[in-house]
Amino acid sequence: MRRTRMADLVDDALSGKIGRRKFLQGAMALGVSSAAAATLLSEVAAQEASPEASPGASPVAYTGPVGTLSPDREAFMAAIKEKFQFSEPAQTGGSVIYTETTDISTLNTLISSDVYSALIIGFINDGLVTVSPVDGSYGPALADSWEIAADGCTYTFHLNPNASWQDGTPFTADDVVFTLDRVLDPDSLSPRTGDVASVVKSYQAIDDHTVEVVSFTPVAPFIDKTFNQFSILPKHIWESVKPADMASDSGSTGSDLSRAVGTGPFKITEWVQNDHVTVVKNPDYWDKEHYPVYIDEFIYRVIADPASALQSLKAGETDIFGLEPSQANGLDKSNPEITQTVYDTFSFTFFAANQDQAKTTLFEDTRVRQALMYGLDRELVVNNILLGFATIADGTQPVPSPAYAPDKMNTIYRYDPDKAKQLLAEAGWADSDGDGILDKDGKKFSFECQYPEGVATYVQLLPYMQQVWKDLGIEMIPASTPFPSLVDAVMSSGYEMSVLGFTWGTDPDQSIMFGSQSLPPGGFNLIAWKNERYDELTPLQLGELDVAKRIEILIEQSNIVNDDAALGILNFGRSITANGPRVNNYFPNAYSGFWSVPWVWMTA
Repeated sequence: MRRTRMADLVDDALSGKIGRRKFLQGAMALGVSSAAAATLLSEVAAQEASPEASPGASPVAYTGPVGTLSPDREAFMAAIKEKFQFSEPAQTGGSVIYTETTDISTLNTLISSDVYSALIIGFINDGLVTVSPVDGSYGPALADSWEIAADGCTYTFHLNPNASWQDGTPFTADDVVFTLDRVLDPDSLSPRTGDVASVVKSYQAIDDHTVEVVSFTPVAPFIDKTFNQFSILPKHIWESVKPADMASDSGSTGSDLSRAVGTGPFKITEWVQNDHVTVVKNPDYWDKEHYPVYIDEFIYRVIADPASALQSLKAGETDIFGLEPSQANGLDKSNPEITQTVYDTFSFTFFAANQDQAKTTLFEDTRVRQALMYGLDRELVVNNILLGFATIADGTQPVPSPAYAPDKMNTIYRYDPDKAKQLLAEAGWADSDGDGILDKDGKKFSFECQYPEGVATYVQLLPYMQQVWKDLGIEMIPASTPFPSLVDAVMSSGYEMSVLGFTWGTDPDQSIMFGSQSLPPGGFNLIAWKNERYDELTPLQLGELDVAKRIEILIEQSNIVNDDAALGILNFGRSITANGPRVNNYFPNAYSGFWSVPWVWMTA
């Protein structure tokens, strides 16, 4: 059994062999954030201190189900087909042309960090698991099933014995172990190393078609932090390549496509950089029963100018294209043959009021932060600025999240300037000198709000926020800032307020932004917000594998953040995808824009 370096670090720290600083330095060298490392060490220490603790006595005690966690493959696929009602193809073959303004950057699943590369990689490669487009749950892919042992930490994955690589080599457990080796290697270039290292204690191949992976503690998002993040590499192709050389290898750059071998339903045949990528149907795909692939090829076409890309869609030269809100308006009238699909995403827009008192004390009072929320007409923002392509945020969990529960939020912030003024007065703010700006203890309520330059919606949003807050007696000074500089500012607490966007993963854990141990650079708690109860609940929800029970804890955490107005979440995002009249069975949604491509067929 391969123990991870993180496991050795934890053991050394618990035994006193190394101090906390050395432990954190070693963990961060593996890519694990200081917040995640500190939490992990405290949880493991708690477990070892009271190994016989009951579920009620230990915050990390396993309380979830024992046995098979994964759905049966047939049941999983049946649920998808029942939900989306695929039409039978009137004909097969042909091409789908998808246009994007940005090229892909790599063909290597471990080192990719952009959504563009992930699309093509997902066509070529399979993972151990896949995400259900019905509800975001995990289902079988290369693994037919998996189960968890009574300890809540030991996962056993049973691999499909018929799966094979596109060059005919059988797929085995050695490929899975090799992939984990490469992710966790000290010289790994994978941006996923930290997440994997923070949860995986050890792993081994039991036999050719069985893999065992052990976590440090029971972790509800264990699969999300591991096998949902990458597909599997073929050991026979990559074992001679050093981890540090993987990015420049011809199998990653596309200069030798014979090395870009996967187990997926498509094979790559061409990548002309900044022009197009072509993948073709894999006639020997191991799971054609469930993923039939009716088209002959999928072409990823690059057109850098969005206006030209839209014109290519109108002209029938493009089959699928993602629209901006301004492009979507009126398109349905001028081109009724084009289908637009609007769907909720895991993204959100927010204003961050810095609560680091070393920088500013303006936002330390909860009533002030609440007043800022009541002072904004977020419905107007959604309808007039975002043109309806967003949802007013009630709580912190985005619409596709299993923990999205606006009806269970204690506080609903709707435009109420009178209430905002009352809260500000209760917090001690008043216009004592009659200049229209509130003051308190000789300090004016005036601050700078930084936002990323070049974002069209922000150019409209910030003047609106400035005006409505001015009506409350608050002076907000917008400051357009280059994005790299803004990131530096918020990650170093060098700002008063900022407006930004963020996208969550499919797992609803949000402690990376709201946990007190998640201050930058080890996390995204940009506002320096701290709440003891929130922190107490984090290990409980991470260790709770009963979905319903975990969601209730997550809802409580969302209420804590929302009631305190810790972060000014304005809206949850929506995406718009357009496709031409030749495309059938195309159903993009929050979980993937292209999950249904194996069922897509083209009208002549």
